[in-house]
Amino acid sequence: MDLEKNLRSLVAVRASVPEKAFTAGTLGTRREGSGVVIRENGLVLTIGYLITEATEVWLTRYDGRVVPAYVTAYDQESGFGLVQALAPLELPALPIGDSDEASIEDAIVFADGEGQYVRGHIVAKQEFAGYWEYLLEEAIFITPAHPSWGGAALINSEGKLVGLGSLRLQMSKGGEIADINMAVPINLLKPILDDVLSQGIINKPPRPWLGAYSAETNGEVVVMSVTENGPAAKAGLKSGDVISEIRDGEVDGLADFYRKVWESGSPGAEIPMRILRDGREAWLRVKSADRNDFLIKPSLQ
Repeated sequence: MDLEKNLRSLVAVRASVPEKAFTAGTLGTRREGSGVVIRENGLVLTIGYLITEATEVWLTRYDGRVVPAYVTAYDQESGFGLVQALAPLELPALPIGDSDEASIEDAIVFADGEGQYVRGHIVAKQEFAGYWEYLLEEAIFITPAHPSWGGAALINSEGKLVGLGSLRLQMSKGGEIADINMAVPINLLKPILDDVLSQGIINKPPRPWLGAYSAETNGEVVVMSVTENGPAAKAGLKSGDVISEIRDGEVDGLADFYRKVWESGSPGAEIPMRILRDGREAWLRVKSADRNDFLIKPSLQ
């Protein structure tokens, strides 16, 4: 691996989001992280939460030169975002690897857009369910954790991109708690990239969205909060509710909950769910929505 060359394919990403934006309250109006140049024309892959609803995006090269960019696409299923530089970046594209071939104990480098990196290894590849209605069939977990993980590049021993940093988590091992990073596997990019390069959009139907933030406790799905004026809130779902059944199927954990919701049809479909609240059971009908309808969609001027 030519690490110095690899690092020159990384950029710092800074995004500005309007205060009235749907995600401003949870993700902030000024977001900073990293991105990876994946095409010589200045197409940059980053993690989607950095650029969701962004009206301004700036990319900073390794030498400090700043280049404006615009949001090309955000894929809610994978969590990836794509931005296009508006001026020549003049940086090499980092080769894309095969995340399916990445194995536990593989040596990796996890690097951000400011030249900071950690050498580590993959500690797990497994399902990950996020509280914000997000599910990866096989996320990649690495250690040691990088302090600036958002959009950081997960690079294998061959110098190829196999994942992109998304979260910092904690893992218990041998009675000790260790910080780890979760990365989105790069193979989830390939069908998205084909669509964006050929059609300029991600060509797949949206999933039904509830606007409920949930956690799993001892196999039960517990609602932590609901989005104001979102589908779940309008249906009467509340913090503390335990979701035990979707339609006629029992819910077996957070991942199963999401799968049952997404299998219920297109956004707009009504989703009946049985809940436990204050020791009593009740049924609610949540009319799902398309989360994209709640987001500001900046256009290139």
